[in-house]
Amino acid sequence: MDIETLEMEGPRPDEVLVRLVASGVCHTDIDMWEDGASGPVVLGHEGAGIVEQAGSMVQGVALGDHVVLSYQSCGMCPECLSDNPAHCLSFWEANFGFARLDGSNALAVSGVRGHFFGQSSFASHALATARNMVKVDKNLDLALLAPLGCGLQTGAGTVLNSLAVKPGQSLLILGAGTVGLAAVMAGRLAGADPIIAVDLFPHRLSLARELGATHAIDNREDDLAKRISGISGRGIDHILEITGQPDLYRLTLELLAPGGSAALLTGQQGPGKISRNRWVSGVIQGDAVPQKFIPEMINHYQAGRFPFDRLVSYFPFRDINQAMAASKRGEAIKPVLRMEV
Repeated sequence: MDIETLEMEGPRPDEVLVRLVASGVCHTDIDMWEDGASGPVVLGHEGAGIVEQAGSMVQGVALGDHVVLSYQSCGMCPECLSDNPAHCLSFWEANFGFARLDGSNALAVSGVRGHFFGQSSFASHALATARNMVKVDKNLDLALLAPLGCGLQTGAGTVLNSLAVKPGQSLLILGAGTVGLAAVMAGRLAGADPIIAVDLFPHRLSLARELGATHAIDNREDDLAKRISGISGRGIDHILEITGQPDLYRLTLELLAPGGSAALLTGQQGPGKISRNRWVSGVIQGDAVPQKFIPEMINHYQAGRFPFDRLVSYFPFRDINQAMAASKRGEAIKPVLRMEV
């Protein structure tokens, strides 16, 4: 990835110009980078910054406000109007289309496409809307809050919203990166027991234990299914499959208890109801409404119940390639870029 100087349009009446302070690095950014795109694009979708301009139609934020950016939604479809923006009928276009929903692009004059997740936060400035930003207290550290907009929201929201885990129910988390560790912390909040984390990296498994997992298992162990079944006794009530690995997807189907539910967080939709009232389905952004859920995560953090700061490693923006490489190697769980070049 290269850092270049680009020219960008100012905000339209429904847009906000944000000077970015920090941006988390998410595996979705890495996947998009590795898969390539048709022409140059600006990635980044876990931005946090300060409002520099707000269009005349924007309500709820003003010059100087501190904001956390999240996913974009259209605000007009039945799902958005029913307070379910994660299922926006234009979700793909709004977040992965590298354009506004009308097809225009604020970076067009530079020959580059932006608007990734309605923000493109690997930059000094981004255009966003009131729908994908959350106003936060100016006394809070924006660099720390940046990853709340996607990875942490997805993991915690899947446990608390999508699966609605109840006290005493068993929870299995396959993959203990940012999303998985957020799910571990949310599982503890929900009172799940046991909470089983599976991963390849010993330091992640150790941290999962510290954050609330009752069991942490290296998935290279022989007969992983037998080991997990020995812990739960009757199958698992709720499973998060985060890795996208076929063998762990099969394990999900094998271990899910009658009446249980599993969430796939890798873009798969799953078969829905599979048997004996067991459900497997894809989940987007933890079914969270950012303006409601991000403040909830902040409140839990301030009360010591959601210590997501344990996951964060900071990098200067100029070291973006090193940050992404550290994430791929598993050395940094949640890299966060500080945007001063």
